[in-house]
Amino acid sequence: MEAISELIWRGSYGATTIDQICEKAGVRKGSFYYFFESKADLAVAALDADFKAKKPAFDEMFSPALPPLDRLRRYAEWAYNRQSELKCQCGCVLGCPLFTLGSEVCNQEEKLRAKVQEMMDTHARYVETTVRDAHGAGLFQTDDLPARIRMLGAYIEGLFTQARIRNDLEVLKEMFPGICQILGIKETKAKAA
Repeated sequence: MEAISELIWRGSYGATTIDQICEKAGVRKGSFYYFFESKADLAVAALDADFKAKKPAFDEMFSPALPPLDRLRRYAEWAYNRQSELKCQCGCVLGCPLFTLGSEVCNQEEKLRAKVQEMMDTHARYVETTVRDAHGAGLFQTDDLPARIRMLGAYIEGLFTQARIRNDLEVLKEMFPGICQILGIKETKAKAA
């Protein structure tokens, strides 16, 4: 699972072969087919495993015990730091594996597309709950909270994708200020929180 995650995130799903996965993982092709029917099945399992590994960090980062703006700030810092680590390891900004994989396979592999969507929805709920908490705390006003949440999700997806395309970590430094701007939270409130 680690092998496919690394190969498709650093390269692409389409260009990654089962032979490459087996070679990187140090297993025989017969062993691969004993456990998985296809590359898509392995990728689905890898996405599940990756989320299980990251879930404790997300639960801590988005803990309801923290003020909403602290949660969003921590997420933005985590995103930048994680991408910075990965850039040191592989020499380029990788962006979000879900956005990268999802945009590549959305019209080709329905099982994989559905899993990517499920994972994106799960991640989005962390942000949505936090934004709802910020709204409930009176940190910003809006007549259409669901639309504001959708805009924020699109903004975050866009930043990760732009950072990958441009190979530029600095794009991700815009995340927290941009979140505050989209929500309509004044900079003075954001700094105080």
